[in-house]
Amino acid sequence: MVDTGDLKSPPRKGVRVQIPSPASMKEKEIDGGICAARGFRAGGIWCGIKAASHKPDLALLVSEYPCTAAAVFTTNQVQAASILVTKEHLKHGTIRALIANSGNANACTGETGLNDARRMAALVAGAFTLPEHEVAVASTGVIGVPLPLAALEAGMDSLVRSLRADAAGSDAALEAIMTTDTRKKTRAVALELGGVPVHLGAIVKGSGMIHPNMATMLAFITTDAGIKAPLLDSALRQAVSRSFNRLVIDGDTSTNDMVLIMANGAAKNKTITALDADYAIFVQALEQLCISLVMDMAKDGEGATKMLSVTVDKAADEKSAEILARAVAASSLVKTAIFGSDANWGRVLCALGYAGVAFNPDRVAVSFASAAGVVQVCQQGSLFPFSEAEAKKVLSEECIGIHITVGDGNGTATVWGCDLSYDYIKINGDYRS
Repeated sequence: MVDTGDLKSPPRKGVRVQIPSPASMKEKEIDGGICAARGFRAGGIWCGIKAASHKPDLALLVSEYPCTAAAVFTTNQVQAASILVTKEHLKHGTIRALIANSGNANACTGETGLNDARRMAALVAGAFTLPEHEVAVASTGVIGVPLPLAALEAGMDSLVRSLRADAAGSDAALEAIMTTDTRKKTRAVALELGGVPVHLGAIVKGSGMIHPNMATMLAFITTDAGIKAPLLDSALRQAVSRSFNRLVIDGDTSTNDMVLIMANGAAKNKTITALDADYAIFVQALEQLCISLVMDMAKDGEGATKMLSVTVDKAADEKSAEILARAVAASSLVKTAIFGSDANWGRVLCALGYAGVAFNPDRVAVSFASAAGVVQVCQQGSLFPFSEAEAKKVLSEECIGIHITVGDGNGTATVWGCDLSYDYIKINGDYRS
């Protein structure tokens, strides 16, 4: 996975660099999804894995050029065959293609499942005359059910023919990886590195079984930037740590989670080989791209009626702030209060208290915010007099923010999530049927 080349000082995993100010950024949103980056084609079809629904269930992404690649995977000890195969293939250093299916997780399927995941890679490798290790594999769907490999094999010709180098191709691939998602989640941005235009694009599926680390999801990111593999890995880990790893829907972490980024260098920028200004710009763009996708996922949480963002500031450090914010965003009692538009700020303090981070409860302040306004409900750890009617109005909006101040430190972090509604149980109560 790591090609150090002429890189003199490869970064440690998780290394952070100084980010340029927003005024210095030339990043803008564009169309195209994973095909916004030059040299990438994508497509998707129905091949019969989702036999009953006839919804698209097989996706393909191919680069015209070899790609440096990096990935972050689920921390669940039970890992799908696709995760194990892709981890092995990434060790070779170059990825040219990705095949992904929905409707079947190919997890807890033993040696047969591993062979099926390898066969998926072999089918793509054969179609494009690639080594099998240059093909990544991803799966999502029901756990513990054998993959209907014959349906997948029969659909390969149609899948290859579906490839397009435009937004339609990206959308087709996205639709083919969606399960309980109710909306498409895709983003792309254009920026400059050393005066050269480069692009980042992404598609994401994820609606339930989402809880750090990582959030349950499949995320595929492309870029035509040239960047050495160790730096791409470091950039992805920093972006994931401040985005996908700060998303909480329901407290479950799945067996198939994967964030994969492929960089093919087609933009012909000066290859990023050091922790310089171009690297900082690239990391910032990648991080903001991922945060935008996280917010889209929070809005599409299973059964969700509201998106929730929880920001903690003045904590001892960023990690402490993140842990505190995550406890609040994950609290079922907080989530149900948000669903009911109930300004039950005591549940917020309760969640802070069991987060496992030291703070002074007597210094806590809490406010709720939305497009309807801001209402403070707690100051110095006690009730701050407020209008229940005004709070109800604020909490009845679609996007709700909880702002929490816990002390006088420098740590701040935001975690995203959603409310918990009756529909969450309806969706998951009969998921297999």
